Amino acid sequence: MSRRPSPLGGRKPTRADLDAFATDNPNSLDDVLPPPGTQLRLLIVGINPGLWTAAVNAPFARPGNRFWPSLHRAGLTDHEIDASLGLSEEDEVHLLDRGIGITNLVGRATARADELSREELRAAGERLVERVTVLQPRTVAIAGVTAFRTAFALPKAQLGQQDPAMIEGWPGSVGLWVVPQPSGLNAHENIDTLAAKWRAVWASAVEQAGRPPSRPLPS
Repeated sequence: MSRRPSPLGGRKPTRADLDAFATDNPNSLDDVLPPPGTQLRLLIVGINPGLWTAAVNAPFARPGNRFWPSLHRAGLTDHEIDASLGLSEEDEVHLLDRGIGITNLVGRATARADELSREELRAAGERLVERVTVLQPRTVAIAGVTAFRTAFALPKAQLGQQDPAMIEGWPGSVGLWVVPQPSGLNAHENIDTLAAKWRAVWASAVEQAGRPPSRPLPS
């Protein structure tokens, strides 16, 4: 695997550790992606890493985040992944074997997603279109409707399945969904409601599998 281990060596971050990751580093978190030429069933796109996530170099790592519990309850993983101290190589392999990849719109770590500027999100939307065009996953799910609206200049967008034609350059063969932000700060959702949305995304990704990519995968 090409991901770096936790910078903290498996220990819990301290407040000083977290503060040290509040920088302008655009690559504060490694992606979970397969080798070139391997098509993902589902590419999950977070908004940007939180400080805890960056400190342990693991996606959605902060304790209390409902991402991993809801993914497991939806049946996307066969066990509940605990990434709070880092993502193990075994869990990374499990995700990739399931055809699941994880990245972010913005790589800069912040305490809250609302610290990102409109300009950052707009630029991130353009980069995501470019990456999706190269990676050609069957389906993309972006976790956060407010950031999605800003990144793609779609102020009226709602949660759920999207029309890819609304986004300039988006490959027509790649399905697009927006799911809720899974942070514990999102009081509108719980593990069960998040899991229901992930089940719908996964069913769509499976259905999308029968459609050929709009361009060959890179080798």
